Amino acid sequence: MTSFHGHQLLLSSCKSLTSLTQIHARIITSGYNFNIPITTHLINLYSSFKKSNFSRTLFDLTPNPPLILWNSMIKAYIRASQHQESLKMYSLMSEKERIKPDKYTFTFVLKACTGLSNFEKGVKIHEDVVKRNLENDVFIGTGLIDMYSKMGDLVSAWKVFDKMPERDVVVWNAMIYGVAQSGEAVKAVELFKKMQIVCEISPSSVTLLNLLPAVCKLRDVRVCRCIHGYVYRRVFPVSVYNALIDAYAKCGYDNVARRVFDELRGKDDVSWGTMMAGYAYNGKFYEVLELFDWMKSLGLMMSKVSAVSALLGTGETGDLERGIEIHELTIEEMIDSDVIIATSLMTMYAKCGAVDKARDLFWRINGRDLVAWSAAIAAFAQSGCPQEALSLFRDMQNEYSQPNSITLVSVIPACAELRAVRLGKSIHCHAIKAGMDSDISTGTALVSMYAKCNLFSSALNLFNKMPLIEVVTWNALINRYAQIGDCYNALKMFCRLILAGFCPDPGTMVGVLPACASLDDVRLGMCLHCQIIRYGFESDCHVMNALIDMYAKCGSLSSAEFMFNKTEFSKDEVSWNTMIAGYMHNGFAKEALSAFHSMKFGSFQPNVVTIASILPAVSHLTYLREGMTIHAYIIKSGFQSHKLVANSLIDMYAKCGQLDLSERVFEEMENTDSVSWNALLTAYSMHGEGDHALSVFSLMEKRGVEVDSISFLSVLSACRHEGLVEEGRKIFHRMRDKYHIEPNVEHYACLVDLLGRAGLFSEIMDLLKTMPMEPDGGVWGALLDASRMHSNIEIAEVALKHLVKIEQGNPAHYVVLSSLYSQSGRWNDAVHTRVKMNDIGLRKNPGYSRVEVK
Repeated sequence: MTSFHGHQLLLSSCKSLTSLTQIHARIITSGYNFNIPITTHLINLYSSFKKSNFSRTLFDLTPNPPLILWNSMIKAYIRASQHQESLKMYSLMSEKERIKPDKYTFTFVLKACTGLSNFEKGVKIHEDVVKRNLENDVFIGTGLIDMYSKMGDLVSAWKVFDKMPERDVVVWNAMIYGVAQSGEAVKAVELFKKMQIVCEISPSSVTLLNLLPAVCKLRDVRVCRCIHGYVYRRVFPVSVYNALIDAYAKCGYDNVARRVFDELRGKDDVSWGTMMAGYAYNGKFYEVLELFDWMKSLGLMMSKVSAVSALLGTGETGDLERGIEIHELTIEEMIDSDVIIATSLMTMYAKCGAVDKARDLFWRINGRDLVAWSAAIAAFAQSGCPQEALSLFRDMQNEYSQPNSITLVSVIPACAELRAVRLGKSIHCHAIKAGMDSDISTGTALVSMYAKCNLFSSALNLFNKMPLIEVVTWNALINRYAQIGDCYNALKMFCRLILAGFCPDPGTMVGVLPACASLDDVRLGMCLHCQIIRYGFESDCHVMNALIDMYAKCGSLSSAEFMFNKTEFSKDEVSWNTMIAGYMHNGFAKEALSAFHSMKFGSFQPNVVTIASILPAVSHLTYLREGMTIHAYIIKSGFQSHKLVANSLIDMYAKCGQLDLSERVFEEMENTDSVSWNALLTAYSMHGEGDHALSVFSLMEKRGVEVDSISFLSVLSACRHEGLVEEGRKIFHRMRDKYHIEPNVEHYACLVDLLGRAGLFSEIMDLLKTMPMEPDGGVWGALLDASRMHSNIEIAEVALKHLVKIEQGNPAHYVVLSSLYSQSGRWNDAVHTRVKMNDIGLRKNPGYSRVEVK
C-alpha cells in the first residue's frame, strides 16, 4: 500500500489529467482522501488542468475545511479565470467565524477584483485588510498596488506604496509596472533610479521587463543605455535582452538594437521576432527580409511574430514573389490558419497589388473576428483601394452590427481618400452614439479625415473638444497644413503643441519641417533642428531625411550634405533619394549623378523614385550614354512598367535629341496616362514637330485621355515652333471654350510668341489688354524678340519699358534694343542704350555650348 509520502511524490510527478484521476483513485482506496495536504495538492492539480469543478467537489466533500483549502479553492477559481466564483468563496469564508483570512487569501481575492475590474469590491477588501491590520504585509501591499494601478487609480496605489514600512523588490516592481502602465513613463524611470540610489535595492529581471515598455513610450535612449549598462554587468535571462532590443528599436536606434541582438547568446524565436519587428517599426523593411533569410538559412522555425514581420516587409517593399514564398512556409509549418497570420497574409497580398488574392484569402479566414475585418479594411485602404475598403465595411456591418474603435480607425482613412465626407460624418455620429468619440485613436482619425477633406473648421472643432489629446492628434493637423502649403497654420499648431506642454515626436518634426522649406526660411529650420537635437531625434532616419530635404530646398546645400554624411545616422533609400533631389533642386546635376553612382556602389539599390529623380539630371546634362546605361538598369530591375520611370525616360531621350527613342518608350508602355501623353507632346514640341504634336493631341481627345493645362502648353509651343498661327489660335480658344481651363501666363507668353513671329502686333496688343493677370517677363520678352525679328522699334521700346521693371538685372533686353537701333541707323540711341547698361552695372553674358564627346 502506498504511503502518504508516496502519494505526494506521485502527485508531484503527475503530467496529465488521466494520470491524475488514476492517482486520485489509488488515494481513495488507500484511505488518504480526507488528508488535508493531499486534498490541497489534488485541488491545485485539478485547477491546473482547468477542472475547477472537480476541485470544488473535493472541497465540498471535506468536512470542516481549514484555511489552506479555502485559499486553494479561491486560487483554483482564479486560475480558471472564474473570478466571480472566487469572490463568492471569499464571501462564504467570511461567514465562518472560525476561519480568518490571511495574507494569501487577500492576495488571491485582490487578483479576482482586478480580473473583474470590480473597483468597489476591491475597496471593500482593502477595508477588510485594514481591519485585520495586514496592510503592511508585503504580499498584500503588492496586490493592492497592482489592483489600484490596473483599475486606473494611481493615487490610491501611491498611498499604499508610501505607507508600506518595508518594500522589497517585488513591491517596487508592482509600483513601477503600475506607473508605467498608467502612461506615467517619466515617473516610472524616476522610481527605477530611486529604487537603486536611495533604497539600495537591486532591480530584478521583472523590474526591467516592467520598465522597458515605459522607455519605449518615452523614446529616451539615455534611459535605454543606462539599463543596458546595468544588464551588461550582470547575468539576466534572454527575455530581458529581448525587451532591450525592443526598447532600442522603438527609440529609433535599430542599429544599437541589432548590436545587442548580434551579441546575444542563446537567441530564441522571440529574439528573432523582436529584432524583425524592430526593423519593421522603423520602416527598415529590406533589413526585415535580410534577417528573415538569415533565420531561414540557419534552419530555425518561423514564429508567428517573425512571420508577421516578414509579411509586413514583403508588403511594404511590394515583393510579391517573396510574399508567396513566405505564404508557402506558413503552410509547411501549419500556422497559416492562425487568424493573425491569415490576416497578415491578406494584408501582404493587398499591398503587393494582388487585390483578388487578398479578397479570396480574407473570405477563407476561419473565425473572422472584428480584428480581422479591421485589418482587411485597413489593408485595402492603405493599398490604394479605398472603394474596396468601404465595401468590406458595409459587409462587416451585416455580420457585426457594432463595429469597434479599431474598425472605425481602419475605415475612416478610406473616407478621407475618397473625400466621402457624408459617410465620414455618419461614422462620426456612430462614434458619438457608441461613446467612442472620446477614444484618442478614433478622434485622431476623424480629425485627420476632416483635415484631408479640407474641412479645417470641423477638424479644429473636434480637436478642441477632445477630452484627451496625444501628439499624434497634433501631428494630423500639422502634417495636413504643411501638405497644402498653409505654412503659417502648420507652424502655429506646432507652437501650440509646445506651449500646451507636449513633447513633439519624430512624426511632428517630419510634418513641420516642410513648412520651413516652403517658406524658404532656413533660420526657422535651424531652430527646429535645435529642437530635434534637444529631443534626441538625430538618429531617427525619417527626421534626418526631412532635415536634409529642408536644408536643400532652402538653398543650404552644404548643411544638407553635412546632415547626410553624419555617421550616427542610418541612411536608407529615401535618404539617398532626398539628397539626389536636393542636388537637382539647386541645379547641381553632376553632383546628383555622382550621388547616384555612390548609392549603386554602396549597399543600396536605386528604386523607382531614385530613377525618376536622376533622369532629369541626365536630361539637364544631355548625357545620352549615361541615360542609356540607366535605361539598361531599368530593364534589368523590372522598372520599365512603372509609369513614373517610363515618363521620365520619354523626357530624357527627347532632351538628349533622340526623339525616336522617346517614341519607342511611349509605344512600349502597357498603360499610359495623361502625364505620358504630355511627355510625348512636349518631346514633339521641343523638336519643332508641330504636325506630330497636333496629331497626338487630336488622338488624346479621341481616346478620352484627360487633357490639362500642360497638354495645351505643349501643343501651343509646338505650333509656335512651326509657325502654325491658325492652329495655335484654335487650340488657345478651345482650351477656354471647350475644356473651361483658364490659360495661365505661360500660355499667353506662348501665344504672344506665336503671333509675334507672324508680325501680328496689333492682335498681340489687344490680347495683352484682355489678360486677366499682369504680363510677366516671359510675355514681354516674347514681344521684344518678335520686335527684333520684325525690326519694330516702337513695340520693342514698349516691351523694354516693362521688362526693366520686372527683370532689372538682365542685360539681354538692352542688347536686343541696342541692336535694333543700330540696324535702323539710330546710332546715338544705340550708344545711349549701351551707356545706360554700363551705368547700371550690366555686362553682356558670354555665350557657351557643350557637346558630349563619343
